[in-house]
Amino acid sequence: MVSAELRRAVGDLDGPFGVIDRDAFDRNIAALRARAAGLPIRVASKSLRAPHALERVLSAPGYGGILAFSLPEALDLHRLGFRDIVVAYPTVHREGLRALAADAEALAHITLMVDSDEGIDVLLAALAPTHGPAGSTAAQPLRLCLDLDASLRPAHRFTRGRVHLGVRRSPVREVAEALALAGRIVADRRLRLVGVMSYEGQIAGLGDAGRGAHALAVRTVRRMSVAELRERRTRVVAALREVAELEFVNGGRTGSLETSAAEGTLTELTAGSGLFSPGLYDTYRGFRHEPAAFFALPVVRRPAPGWVTVAGGGWIASGPPGDDRRPTIAWPEGLAYSSTEGPGEVQTPLHGPGADTLPLGAHVFLRHAKAGELAEHLTGFHIVAGGQIIDSWSTYRGSGWAH
Repeated sequence: MVSAELRRAVGDLDGPFGVIDRDAFDRNIAALRARAAGLPIRVASKSLRAPHALERVLSAPGYGGILAFSLPEALDLHRLGFRDIVVAYPTVHREGLRALAADAEALAHITLMVDSDEGIDVLLAALAPTHGPAGSTAAQPLRLCLDLDASLRPAHRFTRGRVHLGVRRSPVREVAEALALAGRIVADRRLRLVGVMSYEGQIAGLGDAGRGAHALAVRTVRRMSVAELRERRTRVVAALREVAELEFVNGGRTGSLETSAAEGTLTELTAGSGLFSPGLYDTYRGFRHEPAAFFALPVVRRPAPGWVTVAGGGWIASGPPGDDRRPTIAWPEGLAYSSTEGPGEVQTPLHGPGADTLPLGAHVFLRHAKAGELAEHLTGFHIVAGGQIIDSWSTYRGSGWAH
């Protein structure tokens, strides 16, 4: 998983640091493209958070456009020369909206996400000084994408429709709700509806490997969700195409490229995490990408025979607390966390085969549970190819650039 060539290339560096195996990264680019079955892939920038990584992916065949984390990030990426940027989440960032409204080129290349009348009101209030009151004609209308809920809500006489399986995102779910919001947009000359997006988190975001009851339940939910979403999304998209000229219909993520591509409704997919292949992606049956992004922590003490302690390590992923949110130990193989301490803020004890062979100062390599959250801890990656460091890629944090 962590090649001897990579370990030698970074052996003299002081940890903690991040490193990317560029050859594995490139193979993941090709593997995701093959899984997309001919549909173009929009790159989820929050899963990479490194402009040079985005450039490398977008220069490859089969990729086009960015799904951005926030409006400030989208504006920064646009200043760097990136185009066709969709902001994945609704924004209320007033300074960013004013900057967007004042930049005609950015208005032409950045699309904002909406899922409610209230959200549209916020956008128009922030844009009023440049876009004018209702009924006025903007020189460059605001590009909007409608966020369609993709969660599964199975009907059952005992639950009375209260079961919600998936992420809680958009309140727009059925044709009538989508048409009502679309009607508001197309009637306002300051706005333009250009796309539809939906994120099927209960399909793409849950690993289904294993033979236990949990894995069986996940596979059942995935099958039900694929069938339900195919029928509902097809109906909603067809209705929206009657009232607006949609440039794109976006869906899918790394965990659901095959089923999303086979649906027949989407014009593009989104992926990002599969390029780094973080720890959570070890739990999927249908695909396996190569781990490409690691972080290294130095061994700083030996508390007992069979044990070593590394500096730091408590880089816990967002989401429901659990063991799967901890970093995965990538090298040396066989090391495990202490059951009473786990990954710590300032130190992490590890035990297992090979611990006694690690001298002080040696590196232990780990993978974050989620791809993009490495950037919350690192200002950059060392890029290794051919057994040597060939480059460095700077990173930025969640809603904008690192400070």
